[in-house]
Amino acid sequence: MKLVILALAAVFVAAAVASSALRAAPTSAPPAQPHQVFYGHVKSVTPKGQRFVMRFDPAWWLTGVAGERACGCHPLSNDYYILDETHRLLTFVVRRDARVAVLTMTEGPIAKTSISVAELAQIVKGKNPKHRRLLEPKAGFWIQIGLKYPNPVVSLDQQYQP
Repeated sequence: MKLVILALAAVFVAAAVASSALRAAPTSAPPAQPHQVFYGHVKSVTPKGQRFVMRFDPAWWLTGVAGERACGCHPLSNDYYILDETHRLLTFVVRRDARVAVLTMTEGPIAKTSISVAELAQIVKGKNPKHRRLLEPKAGFWIQIGLKYPNPVVSLDQQYQP
């Protein structure tokens, strides 16, 4: 039963990512290999050998009727609702060359800035080694996971939350 629920969650999140008007355009093309997409919060990123290990708190990014029913409200505030019931941390391997985009403040509109996984690890620890003007250091990320073992994270794209 848990596998069915997780499979349905993965399908729903992938559909939400594809259709969400709130999601900013990615900074680069998606990976060529098939992938799964999840939304949630990065809790830690730790170097381990030639890669990183990430602890990730998955959540449901809900819109429409699903979001209204989950929050018990109509209409949805800002057209979305984040449901994060368990705060159960999942462990993912992250490629050293994974694409990472964080939200930064600029003179004009909000920007997506590409950074390294190593820099993300520092930001998650509350540091800012390159003194970037981070818009929302605690905002969630859309992560893409490759389907070939060991199923590494190939990209992390921070989500703007009004």
